[in-house]
Amino acid sequence: MAMAPGAASAAGMGASDTPQVDAPGLNYFVFALFFIFGGITSLNDVIIPKLKELFTLNFFEASLVQFWFFIAYAVVGIPGARLVKRLGYMRGAVAGLVTMMAGCLMFIPASQTALFPMFLFAYFVLATGVVLVQIVANPLISLLGPERTTSSRLTFAQAFNSLGTTIFPYVGAILILGSLAGVSAAQLSGEELAAYRTAESQAIVNGYLGLAAALAVVAGVVWLFRDRLGGEKHEQTSLADGLALLKRPRFGYGAACIFLYVGAEVAIGSFIVSFLMQSHVLGLAEQDAGKLISLYWGGALVGRFIGSAVLRFVSPGLTLAAVAGGAITLIAIAANTSGTVAGYSLLAVGLMNAIMFPTIFSLACEKLGPRAADGSGIINVAIAGGAIIPPMYGALADATSLAFALVLPAACYAIIAGFGVFARKPAVGPDTSGVAGIFE
Repeated sequence: MAMAPGAASAAGMGASDTPQVDAPGLNYFVFALFFIFGGITSLNDVIIPKLKELFTLNFFEASLVQFWFFIAYAVVGIPGARLVKRLGYMRGAVAGLVTMMAGCLMFIPASQTALFPMFLFAYFVLATGVVLVQIVANPLISLLGPERTTSSRLTFAQAFNSLGTTIFPYVGAILILGSLAGVSAAQLSGEELAAYRTAESQAIVNGYLGLAAALAVVAGVVWLFRDRLGGEKHEQTSLADGLALLKRPRFGYGAACIFLYVGAEVAIGSFIVSFLMQSHVLGLAEQDAGKLISLYWGGALVGRFIGSAVLRFVSPGLTLAAVAGGAITLIAIAANTSGTVAGYSLLAVGLMNAIMFPTIFSLACEKLGPRAADGSGIINVAIAGGAIIPPMYGALADATSLAFALVLPAACYAIIAGFGVFARKPAVGPDTSGVAGIFE
């Protein structure tokens, strides 16, 4: 994730322009973490249309997959930050990877029972592990290089997150959506319906079993290097101390924008398959529409490599405002046109999303110093916007249309543009006290 120049202290770095941790090999480990949790998160966009068909769900009901996945950020974010401070970064990463593996394995009983709530619970457990891994990854990458290049380095790391979000949906569309049978769940009932759901969900199970095996290997490797970081120091604070960060206008506004950004990005990704399948848009089959999700997330991949360079020279705040405005423009085009223009305009929003999370994160967290883990924990709680905005989008789409419902993510991006203008100036001075050092 990209951080603004000079914002490295948000992740616990010192003021010097030298690396705090001389362990270059750990960069590759962190890049791998970004790749894994990014890919698993984006795979939800492929699973949603599959479960929507299997359980004959409307848009709101289908969006509950994202609710149970992203609500874990609200439940686990702050306790997870405290756990990471107690265990240390490397052991915290192992705890997250093992939890992710357990979540993957829970898809076995979910498929066997053919119950939608069981799938939702599996997603919650899986997301709990993702939260722990993300709490580790965000500040850790900032420790592995000089402060002045943290913005560029964190954005470059986020590019690996985008690589995962690009690859996983494409492969998932082939393996999961391609397995849909000729019969529909809506045509079945009783034992036939239960048997159909069990058989068709096996593709989901197979995918997550493969992920569980990969996670077990990664967790084992990380455990071998659990003592690689020496002399970790984390300030032990209470929950009230962490929440006190929200009293700062800059951090509070930024946390709200993380909530809105993740909600908007996830809402569009969750229903983009259904949007592209509409006859007046691209009229694609489900698997073909699912493959195009990779373009949405691939845009973020390309944009993050570009952003890694641009943010070295351009004000992060103004850049954020510009790309948020670009997202609003593309959404307006998608909602008010048809055919290829509408479909690819919505897919292109991914390019505008590219630098939003890392830039908001860095602008909000400048000068947190030793309270980095608290700030990262609060930001991870704000990621729960992915649990709230998509169901709102789904309910609005059920009541109106997928195109009209795009007004909701557009409004989110408008508020984010305002934050870019608000936080265009660097934060003032390091903060080591409660609410002192209010930002401009």
